[in-house]
Amino acid sequence: MASGDTKLSICSDALIMLGAAPLSSFSEGTDSAQITDRLYDDIRDTTLGMYPWSFSFKKIQLNRTNNTPVNEFKYEYQLPGDRINNVMAVFNSGTSGARPIQYGWEIIGDKLISSQEKIYVDYQYSTPEGEMPTYFVQLLKYMMAWNISETVTDQITKADYFKVLAVGSPQESMRGGFFRVATSIDGRNKQLEAIEDFSLISVRG
Repeated sequence: MASGDTKLSICSDALIMLGAAPLSSFSEGTDSAQITDRLYDDIRDTTLGMYPWSFSFKKIQLNRTNNTPVNEFKYEYQLPGDRINNVMAVFNSGTSGARPIQYGWEIIGDKLISSQEKIYVDYQYSTPEGEMPTYFVQLLKYMMAWNISETVTDQITKADYFKVLAVGSPQESMRGGFFRVATSIDGRNKQLEAIEDFSLISVRG
């Protein structure tokens, strides 16, 4: 993990890539400090949400609220405030090997409603910089340089350059460049998934 990286260091490195001065703090009063401070959080969470990064998931038990849903479900649960996308999987058990439940729940706003007595979820969260691996931090620097370059340097050619460096050419649908390298590295941290039960396979058997 890139334990020494922070929002400030990532933004400073992105500015250095653009030929600008690094930051001493976000309160230093420069245009670069204001631009990066305002844009960074959204760019970080957008980059996290572009792919199911292995380091960006949590499993938690949801807290039940005191409200009763007005539809067929019995209970309302509060979704976590640090999620960046909708939940990836919903469980009615926290035991090892539990399978996700596909039906019997619904997400409305920041609440999950269900008749299950307990609800656990896997979800992608706004990961702190100290928990990000080096390959993702490097991608984030390129993403920052791309998104702030025109504002900082007033040169659209630099924006085009860092966009290609970060996510590839337009033909690659934002899945090329260093993004492809980072996802390839991240994929080594994931277990291979096998199809254990599929109705068509059962019929053929």
